[in-house]
Amino acid sequence: MHASTQILLLLTATTTLHAAPATRPTDLESHAQSLRAHLPADFTVLVQPPFIVIGDDSPQRVHDYAVGTVQWAVDHLKKDFFPKDPAETIDIYLFKDSDSYNKYTRKLFHTRPTTPFGYYSPSDHALITNIATGGGTLVHEIVHPFVRTNFPQCPAWFNEGLGSLYEQSAEHDGHIVGLTNWRLAGLQRAIKADKVPSFESLLATDDEAFYREDPGTNYAQARYLCFYLQEKGLLVKFYREFLARHIEDPTGEKTLRAVLAEDDLAAFKTRWEKYVLKLVFP
Repeated sequence: MHASTQILLLLTATTTLHAAPATRPTDLESHAQSLRAHLPADFTVLVQPPFIVIGDDSPQRVHDYAVGTVQWAVDHLKKDFFPKDPAETIDIYLFKDSDSYNKYTRKLFHTRPTTPFGYYSPSDHALITNIATGGGTLVHEIVHPFVRTNFPQCPAWFNEGLGSLYEQSAEHDGHIVGLTNWRLAGLQRAIKADKVPSFESLLATDDEAFYREDPGTNYAQARYLCFYLQEKGLLVKFYREFLARHIEDPTGEKTLRAVLAEDDLAAFKTRWEKYVLKLVFP
């Protein structure tokens, strides 16, 4: 594992551009030309299949993020998880600092961001980020359109667990791996206070319950379940088996039990909590 590949740092743009998008390059270029005609003249607009990358930093910086972060994440996510590119064309906006981020979300999207990091706007088909905060949110959000296309029935717990796993990530033996991150401290506090729900409860949450009835642990619990599976060499296996069995197992509970070879999820949770309490960040 190399520290220089950690996503919260700008990845060195030494790779070449790759083109195997679901959307034809000519379609992407046509869309990029339309954006160039309407955006401020000092914006850089790049075709980075399967996305369009737009930024108001220097052209070189925007290119470095497009190749070193966006393409790096796309290549590695596709290698292990996603054979199909997102079905929709998504614009990735990389605003260079908080002032720029706040200014242009108001000017271009007529809204005020509710997070200092970034967000996805379905109505605009746009992923909007303050790239000065790091690339973690960017990689997290890149996961979601791939999930929507490759696993449309994916429940929120696994969609967000996988996305948040790669908020801080690196490359190991040619594969993307999640690292411990800022969500760990809150999860450890909740474990010590005995406030982490059972895995049966987490996996049974529908999308509304996951997002709107979150006791404050849903994202972290889902992330560190994925982290545990990753560290045990089981994450890719779980994803593929869950995808294959989702009709009969819509929550993933049966698949999780099978992959873990564990009938008693309460006993597993006890062991998992001990494991999580030993993790450190940074």
